[in-house]
Amino acid sequence: MKPETRPMSKLELLKDKSKRAEEGGGPARVEKHKSSGKMTARERIEFFLDEGSFEEFDKFVVHRSTDFGLDKQKYLGDGVITGHGLVDGREVFVFAQDFTVFGGSLSETFAAKICKVMDLAMKTGVPIIGLNDSGGARIQEGVVSLGGYADIFLRNTLASGVIPQISCIMGPCAGGAVYSPAITDFNVMVKDTSYMFITGPDVIKTVTHEDVTKDDLGGAMTHNVKSGVAHFAADSDEHALRITRELLSFMPSNNMDDPPFVATTDPSNRSDASLNSAVPESSNQPYDIRDIIHPVVDEGYFFEVQEHFAPNIVVGFARLGGHSVGIVANQPAFLAGVLDIDASVKAARFVRFCDCFNIPLITFEDVPGFLPGVNQEHFGIIRHGAKLLYAFAEATVPKITVITRKAYGGAYCVMASKHIRTDINFAYPTAEIAVMGAEGAVGVLYKKELRDTTNPEETRKRIVDEFNEKFANPYVAAERGFIDEVIEPSQTRPKLIRALSLLRNKRDTNPPKKHGNIPL
Repeated sequence: MKPETRPMSKLELLKDKSKRAEEGGGPARVEKHKSSGKMTARERIEFFLDEGSFEEFDKFVVHRSTDFGLDKQKYLGDGVITGHGLVDGREVFVFAQDFTVFGGSLSETFAAKICKVMDLAMKTGVPIIGLNDSGGARIQEGVVSLGGYADIFLRNTLASGVIPQISCIMGPCAGGAVYSPAITDFNVMVKDTSYMFITGPDVIKTVTHEDVTKDDLGGAMTHNVKSGVAHFAADSDEHALRITRELLSFMPSNNMDDPPFVATTDPSNRSDASLNSAVPESSNQPYDIRDIIHPVVDEGYFFEVQEHFAPNIVVGFARLGGHSVGIVANQPAFLAGVLDIDASVKAARFVRFCDCFNIPLITFEDVPGFLPGVNQEHFGIIRHGAKLLYAFAEATVPKITVITRKAYGGAYCVMASKHIRTDINFAYPTAEIAVMGAEGAVGVLYKKELRDTTNPEETRKRIVDEFNEKFANPYVAAERGFIDEVIEPSQTRPKLIRALSLLRNKRDTNPPKKHGNIPL
């Protein structure tokens, strides 16, 4: 006679359901997933958050569809893990898509779980982190799954500028799914295992007859180097999550808070004599702007953003006197530091993020102008350059500019000049502020004289020297008050920290309006 099976107690039932929910799509799928070098969704959350701090929501949710046999395939959690936890003791909301359940495909309930934590993040003023690893919309649910994406996109948009939003792309992210990360503030991609594209290689081959691999089309380095869609390229899942934790350390939890203060032993009055020779004597000789940034910031630590995209401009986070700052700097080591389309868009996006979240802006300027060329003009350098101008002009956070060398033409105006509400403008003695460089100016202003002279080379040299003496210095601008102080380069750090202290309680506003019309 068969022994009677004792029904599970309520506590045992809870433990059983919890165990099943934590198994994802089952041992076989989990093993296959891990064999590709990827962490599971739960492992990612546990690694990312402070130990033992994760609190899960909607663990027992299942999909509602009965079509295409889905009524026989139900997994607790329905392919996405959602909840909240701590990062360095600060609350964050997080969702992690589970590729072992229906390929991480998005269903109606999957989307509802994400929307719930996004709504709570907005109400509580807490950052939200998305760990994306999904094959896209769940085809069996049709328009319901598409509607779920739109529900998420709306919340991404409403949360923009209110709470920080960071996306980690840790597997596939294709079709409509790409638009949620595209709206968020930062995208971290993992080399070799993650990719993003609107249409995949097979569709592209059918429509345009182009052969392309997934990695070349939308891999981590493609989006870090060519498109600028991604901001960081990580070597592994673990590396991506460490980058995300570091990124969070520079920003506040919401737009009403100040960024976290991190105590430093680096003296605020520290000078650095190496800066006095960092800018070469010759105005045409390149140098790495990081050689100026690193000696100035706390502990010499600069957390660069979009390092591989538009390298003629450098952006990233650092600390000065323990306080977070955003740094925007022309890079003379690449294309002489000119502003082109990609550089303008990269910097404008970063400036607007800092302004949203009360992070002061430090600009290091060495710019010979905008990149000339038919392609640049035809692809809209006017419109794209205006984005950076608009971003700097609109920003109300403390703004400080240091002109290290060239500040020519319209690019001088754009790079946080005094004329667009920058609070304090410094210049090195090597600064050159003019409409254009001496060679170009002399060619325009003295064209007839150079043509008529018997010794044009000698005449040109004499006039260029006179032009340089008169304009290739910061003192004309200083006489007008466009430069507040010409400083010794070695004193850059104490000057910036003192200026930031002065501006800590700065209050500035823009005219009342629904929003501006940035030249997108």
